[in-house]
Amino acid sequence: MAKVLVETSARHLHVTKEALEILFGEGYELTHKKDLSQPGQFATNERVTVVGPKGEMPGVSILGPERNAVQVELSLTDARKIGVAAPIRESGDITGSGACKLVGPKGELEIKEGVIAAKRHIHFTPDQAKEANVENGEIVSVKITSADRSATLGDVVVRVSPSYDAAMHIDTDESNACGCAGVVYGEIVK
Repeated sequence: MAKVLVETSARHLHVTKEALEILFGEGYELTHKKDLSQPGQFATNERVTVVGPKGEMPGVSILGPERNAVQVELSLTDARKIGVAAPIRESGDITGSGACKLVGPKGELEIKEGVIAAKRHIHFTPDQAKEANVENGEIVSVKITSADRSATLGDVVVRVSPSYDAAMHIDTDESNACGCAGVVYGEIVK
């Protein structure tokens, strides 16, 4: 069985240049806070409020760099709390997904689609995937062992690209269900 680092991906969003300027003002640039595990990806200092029909979620962080579509990633608990439909999808698959309003310091933006609960997934480079004996698009299970809430998560999609680095991403609901704390590794089960 291959081991992989398991990271908790908290609620966040990705924005286009146009969305960033609506929310923060013309010519605004994202400010780098810290690098993330995936090469070229970073947390920013920018925060917005995500508004749904039943409530709002302030302080949701933006991840950089900018993308070609706005995408809001919430846990299913977050989505239910604010009354937004968030289908479980792979990143980038936003057609027909949930709608919400984003509120920044300079403006507001209604998005008709783009809210998802990210499908649990593992990033690998081609060499890492070969070593783990998995292929791009393959669906695996991952056993996560913790002190009091060990669990095996199914339906984990393997994503392979030279621009990735080995890490599994789960949302806060999944992380809490498994009792994850600190540095956590999982074992791929086929």
